[in-house]
Amino acid sequence: MSSRLDETASLTEQRYKVLAVVMLGGIMGPIDASIVNVILPTISGFFGAPIATAQWVPQIYLLTISSLLLFYGRLGDILGYKRIYLTGLLCFVATSGLCGLAPTIYWLIVFRAIQGIGAGMMMSVPFAILTAVFPPQERGRALGINAISVSAGLALGPTLGGLLTSLWSWRLVFLINIPIGLAALLLAIKIVPDLKGKPGRVDIAGAVSAFICLFSFLFFINQVQNTGMGPVTGTAITAAVLAGICFFYVETHIPQPMVNLALFKNRTFTLGIASALLNFASQYILVFLTPFYLQRAIHYSPDKIGLLMTCFPLTVMAVAPFSGNLSDRLGTRELAITGAAICSAALVAMAFLPVDASALDVGWRLAFFGLGTGMFQSPNNNAVMGSAPRPYLGIASGILGTARNTGMALGIAAAGLILYSLVPSATVAQEHLSGAEAVYFLSGLKYAFLFGAGLSALAALFSLMQPKTRMGTGNG
Repeated sequence: MSSRLDETASLTEQRYKVLAVVMLGGIMGPIDASIVNVILPTISGFFGAPIATAQWVPQIYLLTISSLLLFYGRLGDILGYKRIYLTGLLCFVATSGLCGLAPTIYWLIVFRAIQGIGAGMMMSVPFAILTAVFPPQERGRALGINAISVSAGLALGPTLGGLLTSLWSWRLVFLINIPIGLAALLLAIKIVPDLKGKPGRVDIAGAVSAFICLFSFLFFINQVQNTGMGPVTGTAITAAVLAGICFFYVETHIPQPMVNLALFKNRTFTLGIASALLNFASQYILVFLTPFYLQRAIHYSPDKIGLLMTCFPLTVMAVAPFSGNLSDRLGTRELAITGAAICSAALVAMAFLPVDASALDVGWRLAFFGLGTGMFQSPNNNAVMGSAPRPYLGIASGILGTARNTGMALGIAAAGLILYSLVPSATVAQEHLSGAEAVYFLSGLKYAFLFGAGLSALAALFSLMQPKTRMGTGNG
């Protein structure tokens, strides 16, 4: 008993050091997810590869991460969160070097897939580590501060990509991860405690069926917006459905499943996961479509677009820590409801942007959406992780990460489908629109943004349906 109390006291004393180390490693994933999109034309030109091939550089990275988060979450419960986190960091650093030295576009795609394996490990367990280290009455603050690393990564990525490429080469974008990653790795070895969840055996059948289901489904929604329904997309969605059925059967018929489906009997957990998915879907409708509007309707240059788009993540970065701190004192439910409602209102405001909007017109709407996102995410994450039993923190963290990435993919797919169904592809493809064509293009954006507003409103409704919980409890 005494040793357990000493261990708890030690964890409490170094909890903010653990938070800082997790944030240092956590900032690299969002940077790498956003930085490559900016340099994609440069990579395509360097290798003489068509854009359709070059697009697999960011796509395979995100597909691999999203498909493995559930498996890594459970593996963290079994083997220890620190071991999974350190392995992910090491893999990420090593493959960053390989990406930076890739001899062909095809090798770069292969290395990015392996890099996604490491990034998935890094992204699957931070919520579990922080929830285990911080006491319940400080959990919201910790998760809110941790959100700074994600927002900062998304904000820095585009600007950093252009700067590093201009300094030397696109290869520097990947090579810069090596010193940062090694510093994070050495600090994590020393500071992050060795924590485990519920012991058990690895559920191979569940892991394989979950991977096939998630990868096939995300591949389907990634491709259907470009190619429509056909043999490839039809095969992908069929594989996703069959693998999903297999996964559910396996998880309900073995003694030690990869995902404890009993977690979803908890209303706070289930509604919080659904709300997170909806919020990220609406967020990526905004993030995906707004640059098209800025470039094609009001003819902004790429650097101005990048600068203006940072209004969103910078606001999230400023608001999330305060929102998380408030959720520890006031509760999670009301803040999540208010944040999701603000996101919905901001998307309605985006839907009615004029063709000749000023930078201020766009900027305050993006910042308004950032305010809502910052208010929503930290309390919602706090509610989800607080409702998960301590032995299953790893899989809860993995499920939350999967919901985030699936929501991102769904948002981009929905935005593309709505836009292309309402606006002729020839109009969408034009880089400079004016007059009636710009108005026509804007009408397509309007309904996509309104659809996103509906998703955020549904997230607010799900947050409203969550039971009120007393602060400072959970994870028993």
